[in-house]
Amino acid sequence: MIGYVTVGTNDLEKAGKFYDELLGVLGAKRVMETERFIGWGTGPGAPMLLVMKPYDGKPATVSNGVMVALHAGTQANVDALFNKARALGGPDEGAPGIRMGTFYGAYSRDADGNKLCFFIM
Repeated sequence: MIGYVTVGTNDLEKAGKFYDELLGVLGAKRVMETERFIGWGTGPGAPMLLVMKPYDGKPATVSNGVMVALHAGTQANVDALFNKARALGGPDEGAPGIRMGTFYGAYSRDADGNKLCFFIM
């Protein structure tokens, strides 16, 4: 149902490097790119993650309560994504573990402070 999710950035080059490495863990690659945004996906028709400079020209800010959840496929990928995000400077917002029932997740943030969840169910 979701086609793509966009998070804002104030430094497209820095954000691009962060997500190249992070999303590479899932086999995602850059599939769209302009001077204002970069989009990553795993294949044609698959949902994408876009990092974009705001259209209005104002600084990108983090919205309280907004989070992008990335389905990791395996528990090992949840752990790998969390560890990669931490290695890239993302803070520990919740180490990998069972949260409820069969939900296994971990939380960090990107270089602009956008909250990320890596999970499987």
